[in-house]
Amino acid sequence: MASAGAEWVANYVAAWESNDPEQIGALFTDDAAYFTSPDAEPRRGRDAIVAGWLKDLDEPGTWSFDWKILHEDEGFVVVQGRTEYPAEKDYLNLWIVRLGPEGRATEFTEWYMPRPH
Repeated sequence: MASAGAEWVANYVAAWESNDPEQIGALFTDDAAYFTSPDAEPRRGRDAIVAGWLKDLDEPGTWSFDWKILHEDEGFVVVQGRTEYPAEKDYLNLWIVRLGPEGRATEFTEWYMPRPH
């Protein structure tokens, strides 16, 4: 059985692949905060998160993402990943996800560090 964190990341990747607003919105609580970088003002609330995602979306088939959970404990998840954009560059990723009791993110912070191909 997959952990709540693993299920959330798998659903995030599925939403990333589809860019479907309902799939994106299902990841987050109504009042969630999405930090696109640690120092950025967060997107606050599900509607703002979905709108921001759709504004900055990656087209399906232009990227791949490999990930693993480094730590998970009572709704706190640390994810390490690597995003590859074959036409551009690669990124190493670190995500901090805080999950509510229903498995939706109440807070999501991502760090990404560019790497050459």
